[in-house]
Amino acid sequence: MASSLGFLLAITLFQVILFTSLLSAEKLDTGVLSILEVKSGERHSEEYCAMYDICGERSDGKVLNCPYGSPSVKPDEMLSAKIQSLCPTISGNVCCTETQFDTLRAQVQQAIPFLVGCPACLRNFLNLFCELSCSPNQSLFINVTSIAELNGNMTVDGIDFYVTDTFGEELYNSCKEVKFGTMNTRAIDFIGAGARNFKEWFAFIGQKAPPGFPGSPYAIGFKSIVPESSKMELMNVSTYPCGDTSLGCSCGDCPLSPACSSSEPPSPPKKDSCSVRIGSLKVTCVEISLVILYIVLVSAFFGWGLFHKTRERRNRPSSMEPLLNVADNSEIDVVNLRKDGKLLSEVQDMVPQASNGVHISVVQGYMSSFYRRYGIWVARNPTLVLCSSVAIVLLLCLGLFRFQVETRPEKLWVGRGSKAAEEKQFFDSHLAPFYRIEQLIIATMPDPKHGKSPSIVTEDNIQLLFEVQQKVDGISANYSGSMVSLTDICLKPLGQDCATQSILQYYKMDPENYDTFGGVQHAEYCFQHYTTADTCMSAFKAPLDPSTALGGFSGSNYSEASAFVVTYPVNNAIDEVGNENGKAVAWEKAFIQLAKEELLPMIQSSNLTLSFSSESSIEEELKRESTADVITIIISYLVMFAYISVTLGDAPHLSSFYISSKVLLGLSGVLLVLISVLGSVGFFSAIGVKSTLIIMEVIPFLVLAVGVDNMCILVHAVKRQSLELPLEERISDALVEVGPSITLASFSEILAFAVGSFIPMPACRVFSMFAALAVLLDFLLQVTAFVALIVFDFLRAEDNRIDCFPCIKLPSSSVEPNEGINESKDGLLARYMKEVHASILGLWGVKLVVIAVFFGFTLASIALCTRIQPGLEQQIVLPRDSYLQGYFNNVSEHLRIGPPLYFVVKDYNYSLESRHTNQLCSISQCDSVSLLNEISRASLVPESSYIAKPAASWLDDFLVWLSPEAFGCCRKFINGSYCPPDDQPQCCSPDEGPCGLGGACKDCTTCFRHSDLVSDRPNTEQFREKLPWFLNALPSADCAKGGHGAYTNSVDLNGYESGIIRASEFRTYHTPLNKQGDFVNSLRAAREFSSRISSSLQMNIFPYSVFYIFFEQYLDIWKIALINISIALGAIFIVCLVVTSSIWSSAIILLVLAMIVVDLMGVMAILDIQLNAVSVVNLVMSIGIAVEFCVHIAHAFLLSHGDRNQRAKKALSTMGASVFSGITLTKLVGVIVLFFSRSEIFVVYYFQMYLALVIIGFLHGLVFLPVALSMFGPPSSIIIEKGQEDEPSALSQTS
Repeated sequence: MASSLGFLLAITLFQVILFTSLLSAEKLDTGVLSILEVKSGERHSEEYCAMYDICGERSDGKVLNCPYGSPSVKPDEMLSAKIQSLCPTISGNVCCTETQFDTLRAQVQQAIPFLVGCPACLRNFLNLFCELSCSPNQSLFINVTSIAELNGNMTVDGIDFYVTDTFGEELYNSCKEVKFGTMNTRAIDFIGAGARNFKEWFAFIGQKAPPGFPGSPYAIGFKSIVPESSKMELMNVSTYPCGDTSLGCSCGDCPLSPACSSSEPPSPPKKDSCSVRIGSLKVTCVEISLVILYIVLVSAFFGWGLFHKTRERRNRPSSMEPLLNVADNSEIDVVNLRKDGKLLSEVQDMVPQASNGVHISVVQGYMSSFYRRYGIWVARNPTLVLCSSVAIVLLLCLGLFRFQVETRPEKLWVGRGSKAAEEKQFFDSHLAPFYRIEQLIIATMPDPKHGKSPSIVTEDNIQLLFEVQQKVDGISANYSGSMVSLTDICLKPLGQDCATQSILQYYKMDPENYDTFGGVQHAEYCFQHYTTADTCMSAFKAPLDPSTALGGFSGSNYSEASAFVVTYPVNNAIDEVGNENGKAVAWEKAFIQLAKEELLPMIQSSNLTLSFSSESSIEEELKRESTADVITIIISYLVMFAYISVTLGDAPHLSSFYISSKVLLGLSGVLLVLISVLGSVGFFSAIGVKSTLIIMEVIPFLVLAVGVDNMCILVHAVKRQSLELPLEERISDALVEVGPSITLASFSEILAFAVGSFIPMPACRVFSMFAALAVLLDFLLQVTAFVALIVFDFLRAEDNRIDCFPCIKLPSSSVEPNEGINESKDGLLARYMKEVHASILGLWGVKLVVIAVFFGFTLASIALCTRIQPGLEQQIVLPRDSYLQGYFNNVSEHLRIGPPLYFVVKDYNYSLESRHTNQLCSISQCDSVSLLNEISRASLVPESSYIAKPAASWLDDFLVWLSPEAFGCCRKFINGSYCPPDDQPQCCSPDEGPCGLGGACKDCTTCFRHSDLVSDRPNTEQFREKLPWFLNALPSADCAKGGHGAYTNSVDLNGYESGIIRASEFRTYHTPLNKQGDFVNSLRAAREFSSRISSSLQMNIFPYSVFYIFFEQYLDIWKIALINISIALGAIFIVCLVVTSSIWSSAIILLVLAMIVVDLMGVMAILDIQLNAVSVVNLVMSIGIAVEFCVHIAHAFLLSHGDRNQRAKKALSTMGASVFSGITLTKLVGVIVLFFSRSEIFVVYYFQMYLALVIIGFLHGLVFLPVALSMFGPPSSIIIEKGQEDEPSALSQTS
């Protein structure tokens, strides 16, 4: 960017080429001009001049032409040779003196670096001014129309230049696509003000500039029609097309060249347009296919159902009577079993051996046997179990002394082995880290009537911006006892001025220049002439593109901009060891504080809006977020504790409330959950794994919601046991009843969480690891410490001791017998499940409708899944009240330029024998399919390539800088050392007056002649010697191609002497990226482009941009999601198969879990929740959580006897209430508290997703699964042998 400062004086080229300058002299009147014309004997003929010799000299040393006609003059041999070297079309007599030609040659060198990469354009451009200045037939096409007096001499003040349209058209066509790589734009933008045709270009060249502004000092009227009475002719010197074989340009500069015709620009990718429009509704082919599939399958299913029902009625006309009888008998069995606890013990003691007519799976038998013995042992030794289990977990909590929280974004969201992370590390270490960004966006408010924001470019707003800048310049931050200001840390590509991107640069960042330069009009002038006007030069000596300092405009209508975008680039360092960026971070904190406390009120008082950000803002806001929800966490735990206490207790009776309540037990359960979370965090902290804010806020809720389920199921199971049994047997029987299903559910959850640890994003991987261990510890504490606490609580109740105050004992007379120990009859929810819910689901028509509806929703969710977009909005990660929320919104709304994009080349072999140079460059003689030509071609289709401009090429500029044609660039003293351009120190000092052609550098010569080069390319030694010269060369008017500033960090010179440059970059820009999909697609397009070019050129090339490291994960996020979901489903299927020994029941559980996940993804599409690592972890964990909704019902169904309808009803009757109150409601309470979080990520990705999961899981577990089991369920795992059918089966009531 900075090296382009030379072209700022490009228009001066025209001043001197035309031998004119700004004149302060008064104009002569028409009478005087007429007299002069008569005296001059005006003629328009061959070998006659319209302007000859020099008639004046300005104070700055620039010469002015005489307006007198004269015959052309024959030059001496030396002058003729010099003229031929620059103007080969001119031979013989000429219309310029040697001084005039030397001045022309000296000033032409300002344009040569812009155009030398395209020889045809350069030749045509030089011919235009050669003919104007030295042609012997000058008078045929030049007519002096106005003269002025300067110091008593007459000088030219206006001319008409007669040129054919053909010449003008071909000149423009040969130059219109020539690139000026340093600024990633076209050369015509600098030497033609962005002209769109030759007439606009000529109009720009010929317009008369007012005093103090660059441009032609007199009007040049380009004419294409000669007056009829005149003897004049149109100038029509030969032109060269850019595709000329002898002067051909590269494909980047001449895309229409025949040599480039085989390389058409890539066409935009064809989007999947398979869709059908039904009225105004556009439906994709996938959706139509799923609708057709649904109709076919549902029709077939209803047909099968009708046929099956008809056949059943024919074969069993009285089938309802046995069903009712069996149902009645089963109810009697339940009563008998509860009255006779010994029967249950005897039957269960017989497992795993088949005996007494009862057969169950081997694993079930061993688990039941284990839990029976273990339950008795715990009931006999509750103190030992409680103390030892809690002590072990508390031991893990000692790791909390090493507890640390990770808040660095790159450490949270970028996984190990990331290709983007490796490329960033390579870029930072070999080239330079991308600078830190501090930014202010000041915008106008939309008009409430029209909704359009007014222009911000007004005098008051610019003055306000000066005040803001003054306050920013005054920031002084304390770092280790030293004061840090912006000038200490800012990026300074040239000189000592900061490269601040602000429209104040048009005033040299000095408020005193505002009125001097012309106020608002000067800024509006610079919007169009920032590349050419010297007064628009920034303070850091480079042009400022208004698109980087303004926002909210359309096209190039900068005056309509609705926002000032002020960017402060700050030097960055690889901050891996020590704190090299400490000064910058200290200043950034002071900058944010200033913006909040002073700038925001000041700008809002002017009816404007302000948003702001610094490089460290996201990290600081993440730190603040980690403590933002402390109150929410405390309240949520209190709510959960209150719910647990109510759920675990008996139905309230005023007389025995203090005995029957379970407040102390509930509190103990919550504490166990908290200890399990702390134990998990402590363990991982001890081994050096840092925590995250997600772990601190979400895992306690998650583990609590999971843990409460098992607590409720355990307590309810104990309370269902007969009071006639001793407490230790009741504990033992309860564990036998629900232990296997709790184990199955818990291990399924642990596996699902563990699968999440395969997610590459560190924040989500660590979250999964912490959660898996926390759930495991919670499960172990539930079956140890919590069971021991149940024993203590029941002993307390039996001893009539008050809950929460067990030391206080009530007299026996005041308490009803056995109050608080057992409920004598089913509760309301249990009766509803048995008498209403199960009965409704048992109706055949209801079953068909349920299957059809749930299956339809699953297919609809599959269709909706295609609409889920990958990404993670930055606003969601931050607190709702963060100042960055408004900043990111304004960035999307106002910015009109995309992030920088670098194409990095590794191991570039610059030796003469290698083809790498021509495979990379884009000037003359470069390969048509070179890297830079391909980048230029890709920029022609930005909608698919996401490349906005051709690349800035240090290699092109270096080769041009070396070129003998660019005689003002690469120069050397007689002793062989570097000689700078004539307008730079040591050749010229601004304090010593105008720079001339003499002085200290008068003996400097160009580095090379054409004979020194090989096909205009340097040999290996020449390349090695001159590259450091180029990178240290300052750009200026005499040579705009100096590499210092623009390319200082573009080449890694470490070890380049070997002929290999390990790393170099070519810079361009992405198109504006406003949505997450744009970032992902731009990364994908850049990698596909680089892969194709690398393969074609057999070189190692990769793209790099600062945001790639965060968006790489989304390139294959769907693949990651599907793989992890499949692994989780497979793991749970294996666990279910091992525990149940039933492929059939495991397959049904797997189907229901898959439907739940698919339906959850459908809800994600409806709620516009994006697919990212967070949502993938949630989807994987949802499988484990959803197991609880299914496994208890399925387990109870498997261990019941009778036909499918009877077993489904028994499963709902025994476990339905527990699933609803102990699982659904507990999770609902745990999830609802997340709604009050101040962090949007928890509201979107945890509250919304988990709420949807609870609802979907509840519907599938208590509606779809019982229906599916009643129609397609597996046979019972209990076999009642003949002669035993009348004996009630205890196991039919377990689980």
